[in-house]
Amino acid sequence: MRIDSHQHFWKYNPVRDQWITDEMTVIRKDFLPDDLLPELQANQIDGCLAVQADQSEAETQFLLDLAKQNSFIRGVVGWIDLRANNLAERLASLSQNKKLRGFRHIVQAEPDDRFMLQPQFLRGIGCLSDFGFTYDILIYPRQLPAAIELVARFPQQPFVIDHIAKPEIKANRTMPWAQYMREIAQAVNVYCKASGICTEADWKTWCLADCSRYLDIVFEAFGPERIMFGSDWPVCLLAGSYSQVVQLISDYTRNFSSTDKEKIFGLNAARFYRIADC
Repeated sequence: MRIDSHQHFWKYNPVRDQWITDEMTVIRKDFLPDDLLPELQANQIDGCLAVQADQSEAETQFLLDLAKQNSFIRGVVGWIDLRANNLAERLASLSQNKKLRGFRHIVQAEPDDRFMLQPQFLRGIGCLSDFGFTYDILIYPRQLPAAIELVARFPQQPFVIDHIAKPEIKANRTMPWAQYMREIAQAVNVYCKASGICTEADWKTWCLADCSRYLDIVFEAFGPERIMFGSDWPVCLLAGSYSQVVQLISDYTRNFSSTDKEKIFGLNAARFYRIADC
């Protein structure tokens, strides 16, 4: 069972989606399940995790509705206001939808690098395990120190770092990102998504060699037991096709054992997000 652990759907809205700038016109349109399914089939991917791209409960419901209509969407990582006073009540209600597997906040856009350590946010993270929800950490390298503190406070909470924490691949810079990634990987409840890599490199000229040194660091730190493939489609289209993103990780892992490849391309995601039939 091959699973894409990270992709998005949206109906493009120029007001809501202002993050899609003029240089990103290739993704200034709708991306829905009918657009993704042929890509999955062409690359022998059996299912996917749909991840929020807008910070609203309407987004969560939008993704859950798509998941209900499309069986290949194996789970949803939605959004909820983790700082809300009625969080436990909302989580209890949302937990009735079995395809909702976890939540994410777009922390990379927060001006406070220690946003995740705010008391109300910490209280919210502390509620997730009561309902069996995971948490996706979306950050830049400068926010990794706060993430290290966060995961240390919640050793039983399943966390996954999106897009290998967005290192500065285009600038050919590894430090201090590498040091922080090695440190956070020591927490065994933290996984890492091998996703969003080519979009951190030069969109027009990237190649496997540009990305390999960063993947080397991640695989050394987390091992094949805690890394999961993710396409980051359709954002990946800024730098390459769906097939090119699959090929990047396939080429990097070409000498891995078949067992480790199965973990990276599906079993780890299935275990982390508790997708029962994988």
